[in-house]
Amino acid sequence: MADLITLESISKIYGSKQNPMYALKDVSLTIQEGEMIAIMGPSGSGKSTLLNILGLIDKPSQGTYAIKGKPLNDIRKHKIHKTRNELIGFVFQYFALLKEYTVLDNVMMPLTYRRMPQRERKERALAYLEKVGLSGHAKKKPAALSGGQQQRVAIARALVGEPALVLADEPTGNLDQQTGAEIMTLLTDLNREGRTIIIVTHDLEVAKQCSRVIRIVDGVLTEGATETEVKGNEQQTVLT
Repeated sequence: MADLITLESISKIYGSKQNPMYALKDVSLTIQEGEMIAIMGPSGSGKSTLLNILGLIDKPSQGTYAIKGKPLNDIRKHKIHKTRNELIGFVFQYFALLKEYTVLDNVMMPLTYRRMPQRERKERALAYLEKVGLSGHAKKKPAALSGGQQQRVAIARALVGEPALVLADEPTGNLDQQTGAEIMTLLTDLNREGRTIIIVTHDLEVAKQCSRVIRIVDGVLTEGATETEVKGNEQQTVLT
């Protein structure tokens, strides 16, 4: 498999030069196309900071971030949105759907920023709704759907732009156990089709379904997180 993501000596620093505070410290990481990776760690460990840098929401203070060999650190501000739209899809814990729009409109949203005919946008969005099992709900508003169905809509929206990378932030965190398991089955099926997926999670069962687990503690990254102690949402677990 080819390398999709390369992080070299990434640090995110707040505070002053005299009193620096590291949200991330000297993080180096390579992710190959088609991997499914879990990022775990205590609350405040740097997980969200790493996800924001991967998603081009934030920039590192030091180091290099590249996708498919293309460095993204110095990308011009007006091109960040376009690059994010083309390369990255997002799935959030609380779905982040626009309540005033239909399910179909929500899924089509990432395509509105591209020069694509409306008919093509609609056809593609309907195809991805069918993929997540919701083709019959296209005209409904999000409020008419269950939490699991709304998360499926969010996954369809993340995929509709056919991004190289899907970032999922606690995708099962707002769902009951059974519905969360159904969402993970959908994500693992998508991964088997070749999608590269990175999941931030506190859930041990979610992490066990990923091909690799990365642990972050105090901004420092550790791979192969056996005997990982995860302190989040008032729980402690051990990954074996």
